[in-house]
Amino acid sequence: MKLLILLLTVSCVLSARVEDDYVVNTRRFPADFKFGTASAAYQIEGGWDADGKGENIWDRSTHLYPEKNANATGDIASDSYHKWAEDVELLKGLGVSTYRFSIAWSRVLPNGFANEPNLAGVEYYKNLIAALKENGIEPLVTMHHWDLPTALEDLGGFINPEIQTWFVDYARFLFQTFGDDVKEWITFNEPKQTCEQGYGIGILAPNVVDPGVKNYQCGHNLIIAHGKAYRMYDEEFRETQNGRVTMVVDSNWFEPASDSEEDIEAAERYLLFTYGWFAHPIVFGDYPDVMKERIAMRSELEGFSSSRLPSFTEEEQQIIKGTVDFMTVNIYTSSVAQAIPEPEIVHLQPTRDLDIGVNVYQPDDWEKTITDWFKVVPWGARKLVKWISDTYGHPEIMVTENGYHDDGTVIHDLETRGRYYKLYLSNLLDALYLDDVNLTGYMAWALTDDFEWQYGYTIQLGLYHVEFSDPDRPRTAKDSSAYYRQVVTTRCLVDECTD
Repeated sequence: MKLLILLLTVSCVLSARVEDDYVVNTRRFPADFKFGTASAAYQIEGGWDADGKGENIWDRSTHLYPEKNANATGDIASDSYHKWAEDVELLKGLGVSTYRFSIAWSRVLPNGFANEPNLAGVEYYKNLIAALKENGIEPLVTMHHWDLPTALEDLGGFINPEIQTWFVDYARFLFQTFGDDVKEWITFNEPKQTCEQGYGIGILAPNVVDPGVKNYQCGHNLIIAHGKAYRMYDEEFRETQNGRVTMVVDSNWFEPASDSEEDIEAAERYLLFTYGWFAHPIVFGDYPDVMKERIAMRSELEGFSSSRLPSFTEEEQQIIKGTVDFMTVNIYTSSVAQAIPEPEIVHLQPTRDLDIGVNVYQPDDWEKTITDWFKVVPWGARKLVKWISDTYGHPEIMVTENGYHDDGTVIHDLETRGRYYKLYLSNLLDALYLDDVNLTGYMAWALTDDFEWQYGYTIQLGLYHVEFSDPDRPRTAKDSSAYYRQVVTTRCLVDECTD
């Protein structure tokens, strides 16, 4: 009875608040639409050195450079390594059909190589997967969510072409070990962040600073590693396991600053340098033309003997082309893109931003949150998935992350997080029914509060609050979790839907 009262209260508050200002789609999500939540190993598991787990680059970064991560670590985080069964109960209570989580490479292969597996780590994930399936929840598993084993980083990480072989061996181990129970695989999560933030500007682990050079080398090796792992699945596992493999790519929507041809081209260019950087190669077999042309042009003017963007061989193009069984996107916010004069050539200081040559910003009148870069722009989600659909031939698309952040102290979050979900999901429904986008799933980020990378614990996006000051890490339902449960169970954003 208490849950029913809470759900009714949630529905009334949200409907009154949102529908005064927005037209909310009142159609139901299709019966086979996949609703779920998402997480990542380093952000929730803790147990950073438990039971034989090896060190990863985030363990090292947070221990050596705490100032880069708000003086916090993921050593304990949400302690899901010990509280996984409780988290499965939370998922069951939400009524979701899917749980997206990642496997910590160094938990199952402590030194990064498949010749020395950690049986305790394997058992942890086997137990989690079994519990999910027993409760009717399908695992959507990410192989790499930014946490490369440091043993491999010490050998060059994603700058070393051997990462292609290391990753294929790791992927084969995962398919052999878990593939009978896991039918949906993600090779890499947000490779733009891994490469641009990790090997370009150095904000994220492994904190390598070489913008305009190593970021592209990282991306090149990562794309080929993905392609080779996909082909290996085709050859060795697909016939018996009948699973699907993809890569998760993130992007803002970039809205042209005006109707001018220059601003429209600038917005398209930014999308191609962002989403297209990885999606074009794994769909079409090569980088977007605008990337190749602009980076080659600027590299020559900067005095480089060849383009800073590596080229795929014909053999590599055949390996990577068509290596997604469905497409994905992580979206949180949007930006405006404005054409500008060609940026000045600064010798020995190339950057991806200069290569793009577009001014991006968020207007002051867009709805703010607690961080400068994150504004609430629901209509951008619709435009982005439609652009992906139009650009890549009307593929199946799953939204693999979407969520709202605050300072982590808010439990009664209907008018913030709950409202955010309602508005973004409404725009995705518009894309599905009005724009004919083949949208098949939505993973809310995140199930619980967690370690949020360079922000530590200063921002949170969970449907369940975690009390990080308590050694037991208790979970408390936020009001938004009741609203999300209502959406999942009724497939409806409002009190009464039109079928």
